[in-house]
Amino acid sequence: MAIDFVITWVNGNDKNWLKVKNSFLPPQNTDSRINRYRDLDILQYWFRGVELFTPWVRKIHFVTWGHLPEWLNVNNSKINIVKHSEFIPSEFLPTFNSNAIELNLHRIKELSECFVYFNDDMFIIRDMKEKDFFINGLPCDSAVLEIIPPTELFSHILVNNIIVVNKYFDKRKTIRKNYNKWFRLKYGRDLFRTLLLLPWAKFSGIKNYHLPIPFKKSVFYELWQKENGLMRNTCLNKFRSSSDINIWLFRYWQLLKGDFIPSKVKGRHYDIESIYDIEKVKKGFSNPNCKMICLNDNINAHDFEEVKKALKNIFEKILPNKSSFEI
Repeated sequence: MAIDFVITWVNGNDKNWLKVKNSFLPPQNTDSRINRYRDLDILQYWFRGVELFTPWVRKIHFVTWGHLPEWLNVNNSKINIVKHSEFIPSEFLPTFNSNAIELNLHRIKELSECFVYFNDDMFIIRDMKEKDFFINGLPCDSAVLEIIPPTELFSHILVNNIIVVNKYFDKRKTIRKNYNKWFRLKYGRDLFRTLLLLPWAKFSGIKNYHLPIPFKKSVFYELWQKENGLMRNTCLNKFRSSSDINIWLFRYWQLLKGDFIPSKVKGRHYDIESIYDIEKVKKGFSNPNCKMICLNDNINAHDFEEVKKALKNIFEKILPNKSSFEI
């Protein structure tokens, strides 16, 4: 079974990109914060981790506005450089909305049916097998109910996703149909979330793990056909907006259809706000059960350079050698 990886990246320091971005004025209820675009200079460790820990990957689709890291070996046979203009319909371009980019990933030429999607802050840090992501063509994932947290703009996007799934899926029938996939001891404490939220008549939310997501490309086509207007409205927003839906809707769709293999979460997510969060991150790297890690940039400006240096030091200890993806 062919499995591809897709990663999106932007160089927030590119003057040409900044010039285009700054020619559009972000409206209210959008997200154009600097930490959506700035670079922690640790992307090379993503490639090192992929080469060392998942050598079985068929192809890496590197999605970019057009700029590339100076160190990237574009001649590596496993890498496919994909510019926004090569797969996103021209009516949606230019875009600075990660949701718009992600909703169109299925249009990437020669993308395999089974693929894993990474943000550029998600890393593989230990050996992983194909079966960690897909078994018999089905994504490996955890089905856990959740209440959407009140996190301003982002919570609006999650609510928009849930409105769509409640339109198509009856909660009680959906869970009853795949009872053995929703109630698994391997979900650990997360199983109690589902049990506590069972009495609610409709889906209140689905737990998101902020880690690489295995997808079936056909699910993107299916939802574009069913909710074309909603997809288009998101793609027309130049910046992340409260009216958007996002890529997690496709994941919810897979879960609610029962098209997945129940799996325990194999990674950890960290919100990094200051240098004091680095000790928590180190524990994640030292945990033998943590195979993937997400390092979400909420770093205050005062600590940014110090945090960047600290993260590079951590990665150097486990991935010190250049990969074939580096010049």
